[in-house]
Amino acid sequence: MDAQVSTAVDEEDTSSSSSTCSSSFPGSSSSTSSPCYPLLLSSPEEDFGYDELLSPSQSPSTASSSHTAMTSTPCSQSDVSSQGEEGPSTSQSLTDEKVNDLVEFLLLKYRMKELTTKAEMLNSVIKNYQEHFPVIFSEASECMQLVFGIDLKEVDPSSHSYVLVTTLGLTYDGMLSEVQGMPKAGLLVLILSIIFMEGNCASEEVVWEALSVMGVCAGRENFIYGDPKKLITHDWVQEEYLVYRQVPNSDPAHYEFLWGPRAHNETSKMNLLEFLAKVNGSDPRAFPVWYEEALRDEEEKAQARVATTDDLLPRYFI
Repeated sequence: MDAQVSTAVDEEDTSSSSSTCSSSFPGSSSSTSSPCYPLLLSSPEEDFGYDELLSPSQSPSTASSSHTAMTSTPCSQSDVSSQGEEGPSTSQSLTDEKVNDLVEFLLLKYRMKELTTKAEMLNSVIKNYQEHFPVIFSEASECMQLVFGIDLKEVDPSSHSYVLVTTLGLTYDGMLSEVQGMPKAGLLVLILSIIFMEGNCASEEVVWEALSVMGVCAGRENFIYGDPKKLITHDWVQEEYLVYRQVPNSDPAHYEFLWGPRAHNETSKMNLLEFLAKVNGSDPRAFPVWYEEALRDEEEKAQARVATTDDLLPRYFI
């Protein structure tokens, strides 16, 4: 695994030197904001950020018109004014290198299903740059979450020990398929986001147009995702995270994506909206259209749980 990740790092250095973790995400496109991972969609003519995409005035219907390209949150957000005598480019390059090293280290820990600690990260990865650990750790954590769909959760504050788990409560990371590679839950979260913001149903054209901007194309092998078309239209459909169906009465045939039953069972629209709002540095209530939709989803799930409980009660208790 180390060799694979290192190869990816080397391949990306020339094309994304300003991007903190683009080397951990082969095929990602660089932009003026030096993204580590494109999470949401925006217009290619306007470099939408999360605040612009998740505008309170937007609705699923109006937002869909802008869902044609990818935007992102920069991994590297350190204040260049605090970089001292080294100068911004030198200091940032060192930080970026350590972020990539830490991402590689955390991926290994995840694959081995091992906990890690702050002390281990400092001694094994950060070494002589310990004063920069807060920034490096923050950016590496963001990359792990957005690129690979992996969260770092502190399990013991006294020892600063962490466990790595798939984000949003998802239980399948894509590593059990025949495609060898890295965790793939980040892409699944992206697709679930597209579906949600497209009004709970996204056309195949919209999804692939979005993914193509980050270098994920149908029929093109990807370092992380293997065969993306198989992963999205077969593996995740078989795992019941996605529904992939023909649009009724379409001729020639067109296809669309919906959330599958497993996605509904393991996470929720509210969890997803809270995640997106957190990435955006905002609050779910700031986006009333999607917030109301998420609330309806929560209420429907609560009613379904009550109905199931009632059905399980012995008849003589009624």
